[in-house]
Amino acid sequence: MADLSDWFLNVDERGNPSSQLPAFCDGNLVEPLIHGATYFAALATEVEALGPGDHVFFTDWRGDPDQKMRDDGPTVRELFAQAAERGVVVKGLVWRSHLDQFSYSEKENQHLGEAIERAGGEVLLDQRVRIGGSHHQKFVVIRHPGAPERDVAFAGGIDLCHSRRDDASHRGDRQAVQMSKRYGDHPPWHDAQLRLQGPVVGVLDTTFRERWNDPAPLDTLNPVAWVVDRLRGADLTADPLPEQPPDPPSCGPHAVQVLRTYPDAHFTYDFAPHGERSVARGYTKALQRARRLIYLEDQYLWSKQVADLFAKALADNPDLHLIAVIPRYPDVDGRLALPPNQVGRGQAIEACEAAGPGRVHVFDVENHEGTPVYVHAKVCVVDDVWACVGSDNFNRRSWTHDSELSCAVLDDTRDERLPRDPAGLGDGARVFARDLRLRLMREHLDRADDDGQGLVDPTDVVHEMVSAAKALDDWYAGGQVGPRPPGRLRPHRTEQLGRFTRLWAVPVYRMMYDPDGRSYRARLRGEW
Repeated sequence: MADLSDWFLNVDERGNPSSQLPAFCDGNLVEPLIHGATYFAALATEVEALGPGDHVFFTDWRGDPDQKMRDDGPTVRELFAQAAERGVVVKGLVWRSHLDQFSYSEKENQHLGEAIERAGGEVLLDQRVRIGGSHHQKFVVIRHPGAPERDVAFAGGIDLCHSRRDDASHRGDRQAVQMSKRYGDHPPWHDAQLRLQGPVVGVLDTTFRERWNDPAPLDTLNPVAWVVDRLRGADLTADPLPEQPPDPPSCGPHAVQVLRTYPDAHFTYDFAPHGERSVARGYTKALQRARRLIYLEDQYLWSKQVADLFAKALADNPDLHLIAVIPRYPDVDGRLALPPNQVGRGQAIEACEAAGPGRVHVFDVENHEGTPVYVHAKVCVVDDVWACVGSDNFNRRSWTHDSELSCAVLDDTRDERLPRDPAGLGDGARVFARDLRLRLMREHLDRADDDGQGLVDPTDVVHEMVSAAKALDDWYAGGQVGPRPPGRLRPHRTEQLGRFTRLWAVPVYRMMYDPDGRSYRARLRGEW
């Protein structure tokens, strides 16, 4: 257990004594589900097997009722409504959302809840967030009170909505949300979720119950929502949940730490009266042990404060490399919306490159037709030991302002492939973390599932990825003559903004796109 405490936060380090969550739990079995199509099919199979008295609890940022879980269905609405009609206890917490006029999901989230409630379930539209914030958690908890060994949960970055059901071909979901025109009519989408079994299912059950049972009004600080909800007869009171079953039995070699963000809001969460920033604290502790390779995939990679953690690790460890896979373009177009999206990323990459010249490698992804792939995954692997998948992006908003949930995993099984201990700290590479990294890299490099040539040793990894991206770039520069080189990575080029654009885009970015959810005291002390 000593090596777990080196990587995981202890109870005091979590910084939220009001929560009932344990520091971490072991004896779990965790499986990464790469791509929305994989996750949706797995989730549908589990929910379809539920019977009377079983539980399914879910949280979501956006839920589209007509989104298909498989090619032949069911839709999200049908999946949960049919479960409720069978006598399953179906409960959901979905962000109430900003107005649809601003390209959000107010109506979609509302309609999903109404359909499930007509079938006997209950879905609450939850606006208990800091002003300008959102509930961004995406997890599902499935309990079988009579058969706890069947309990399972899913947690990660994938919403139950349009555009997410893509696969390894990255040709996009046929039910698409329109984004920047550079992603086409069916934007290719890269994402990740975890399937979890064991005692951690009980931890995620507790996480759901804390939010569900919190006494703060659902539409706090939003008088317009208050009026609208009452006029349409919205459900604004959470019915009691069934008694929580005991935690499932141990079933695997994985220790899991559930990390969360809740803001220090203008109201008080009972379970986090001063907020919780264990996501930020968990990453801070893990990155302090990085020595050879940090591999991450992220939608944004914004924020100077977050980048400073990576920059410090790079400055302190001359053999450390950072590999980041991010979207080529933001998801929005427009003279007003686009520049603030570009500001933070430029600052973050510049800070890392200054701290580790020649050791920061940033790529974006395209499919085989040359269409950029929107990277929505939130994944980090440190030295093939600590791995984390969740809803939080690498920015200040995710680490302080919105609600987020991620799961950090430490595998008890050491990996025997060389190098067995890449960081040299005695931790040894772990099977889960290394396999997750290899699986993602193989896809990006067009490698077979069993092809690890040059991808295990951190030094070789950098050469393989840089070479593949350069070969594809050179092919384009040469007029696309001859066969397209294998691989989907391109070197990422940060767009430079003019001085006048920066004058207005920087403050807008800081105030609206990447706000700080900490108390002023925490900001002044510079602590998460």
